[in-house]
This record gives sequence, structure tokens and C-alpha cells, in this order.
Amino acid sequence: MQTFARGTRVYLNHHIIIIIIVFFLFSSIVMAESTGEATVSSEAKVHIIYTEKPTDEEPKTYHLRTLSSALGSEEAAKDALIYSYKEAASGFSAKLTPEQVTEISKQPGVIQVVPSQTYQLHKPGGGGGGFKLT
Repeated sequence: MQTFARGTRVYLNHHIIIIIIVFFLFSSIVMAESTGEATVSSEAKVHIIYTEKPTDEEPKTYHLRTLSSALGSEEAAKDALIYSYKEAASGFSAKLTPEQVTEISKQPGVIQVVPSQTYQLHKPGGGGGGFKLT
């Protein structure tokens, strides 16, 4: 009978150890995800800012002035500005945090702020009608 009792204790000890390990793994995952969300949400990402077409100044100057008003300085605006659109649409692309997106959206002349997206139309060398380079 003692062998059975010892075997039961060992069996229970393994279960307790497994439960503790699972608990710590789960806790680590939850903590990592919650920390990651805070980092991701404040990370600067590229946005397209559509503006009214400037009438009395060059588009890039107007875009920098608008961006400077939201970011607090001309230097910050120059660092964030990626491209100034002036032909088919009036606006610019800039790397902005969510807080900066909110601020730039309030600026006079800003029509819309949207996250930049990249689309891949064809995969060279791949199937589905893509092109193969030789």
C-alpha cells in the first residue's frame, strides 16, 4: 500500500508543477501583449493628409506650415514630412503618432487623414497572372 500512496503523491506533485508552469506562461503572455499594445498604439506610422489646395503659397510650404502647427515646430515637421503631393491631389504624407493624427485633423485646411497602405498588384514570377522576368 505504501508504494501506491507514494506514487499518488508524486503524481499530484507533477500536476501541481504543471499547473504552476502553465500559470506563469499564461501570465507572461498576457503581460507581453498588454505591454506591446501600449507600444504599438503610440508608434508613429505613415499617414496621408489631404488638404485644401493652397492659393497664396507653394504647396510644400503650406504643408510644412500645417504640419508645424500640429507638431509644435518646423524642425519636427521637416522630420515627419515624407512627401508633398501637388498635382492630382493636394496633401502630404508624414510619419505621425495617433496623438499627432488627432492634432493634425483639427488644423484648418485639413480635409482628411488616412493611414498609408501598400498594395501589391502582381507577384513577379508567382502564379495568378503575375509576370516572370527572364
